[in-house]
Amino acid sequence: MTVTRGTRAQLGALFLAVATAGAWLLWLGWDTEYDVDAQTGSRSGPYEPWQVIGCVLTLALLAVLAGTRLSPWLVAPVMTVAFTAAWSWGALSSDDSGLWAVGAALVLVGMAIGSTVVSLGAHWASRRLARRTR
Repeated sequence: MTVTRGTRAQLGALFLAVATAGAWLLWLGWDTEYDVDAQTGSRSGPYEPWQVIGCVLTLALLAVLAGTRLSPWLVAPVMTVAFTAAWSWGALSSDDSGLWAVGAALVLVGMAIGSTVVSLGAHWASRRLARRTR
């Protein structure tokens, strides 16, 4: 059985979408509790800085790996849609204010920019390295 380039891209995109949504679940999806400061009454959270840093590093690693094997023009939209959908699902289920939509828009823009830049950089570097080793 021969795997065509199109099939490889489709399987890669599917794996990347699952891995991207999995990164959200692994780092952020399980934490839904806000912290309330007893003195000021201000709420923060639900995420701790270490969770966000871990999630960003995981997403960057996924974008690098995918960018070396797939087109960045496939990687960026797949990661953006998968992560935004996962984040939105979690935010929608715990938000009564309707502000989850603002957060989703910010996540969408951030993921689009970040995944595009990282996957383009990885794609460029891998192609450059391949030319040097020939």
